[in-house]
Amino acid sequence: MIIGVPKEIKNNENRVALTPAGVAEFKKYGHTVYVQTNAGENSGFADNAYEVAGATILPTIESVYEIAEMIMKVKEPIASEYPLIKKNQLLFTYFHFASSEPLTHAMIEREAVCLAYETVEKSDRSLPLLVPMSEVAGRMSIQEGAKYLEKPMKGKGILLGGVPGVAPANVIILGGGIVGTQAAKMAAGFGARVTIVDVSLPRLRYLNDVMPANVTTLMSNHYNICEAIATADLVVGAVLIPGAKAPHLITRDMLKLMKPGTVLVDVAVDQGGCIETCVPTTHENPTFIVDDIVHYCVANMPGAVPYTSTLALTNATLPYALQLANEGWKAACTKNVELRKGLNVVAGKVVYKGVAEAWGLPLADVEIELND
Repeated sequence: MIIGVPKEIKNNENRVALTPAGVAEFKKYGHTVYVQTNAGENSGFADNAYEVAGATILPTIESVYEIAEMIMKVKEPIASEYPLIKKNQLLFTYFHFASSEPLTHAMIEREAVCLAYETVEKSDRSLPLLVPMSEVAGRMSIQEGAKYLEKPMKGKGILLGGVPGVAPANVIILGGGIVGTQAAKMAAGFGARVTIVDVSLPRLRYLNDVMPANVTTLMSNHYNICEAIATADLVVGAVLIPGAKAPHLITRDMLKLMKPGTVLVDVAVDQGGCIETCVPTTHENPTFIVDDIVHYCVANMPGAVPYTSTLALTNATLPYALQLANEGWKAACTKNVELRKGLNVVAGKVVYKGVAEAWGLPLADVEIELND
């Protein structure tokens, strides 16, 4: 198969979808890899390293899309890329279709095969290609939250861990999944008082057992969330429903319960966000203020630490990408249920329930598309 790796062009997206080590693995199985010049530069991987591994460097994004049968990316295509996508071309990347109707319709129109990292799902319902970036984003949420609590950043002027004789900050984490767990570990390590809110009692029991003493758990409901945010200094939104929009656990009206300078970090913003007032921001302009509450809503947080993120992502995606290349997407998705669940749009049809429901579109049967 011919694999193409374009340079990411979304605002301040510094990651790359494939490392030189990944190129070498594809070459081992006889595949051809084309990488756009400087695609890995911001992640610490020079063109020469890709060439040594066996890739061919192409000068433009257009040339990569034109020649490739499978495009490997990190983030969803943006508007300028839509015309470059060919009918039946396989795109393997994060899409988050349920948060972007224009993207959904564009991919339907292009009749591409869109296999989304974020909906590849194991039998235990874990999301193996979302986990590494969720781990990065969860840890970063505390790093960024601590920074924006500083007064020059319009925060309360609170040190997350306090000092002897001065109480630490209160951190509320909405969601006890991968993002929430990693956020809680980081916040607890700083010395903050941490509360994890989740709807699953078994998950809360598990977290209660494994977390340090400065982490407590709380059942998620409207009343408990309202009480918790009233004393919060930092709130992390860490809610994800695979392939669908996140629910709004904090509404606009609830902002008045919080003290001025409270910081909200919504890690779920690329899937619609779990805080009503959050809209996607960029690393260049990461925050905005609503009702004196600081909102940090960067949709590609791991893009700020691209070396770590690229290695972590490639570790997870490469085995799946190799299967797609070795067997072709239809055979691979027929054999591998995990990959099959990653299919969102196929040849102009939506085959993932969450995406169809988000935009009121007809849902095609993925089995029929695989056997077509």
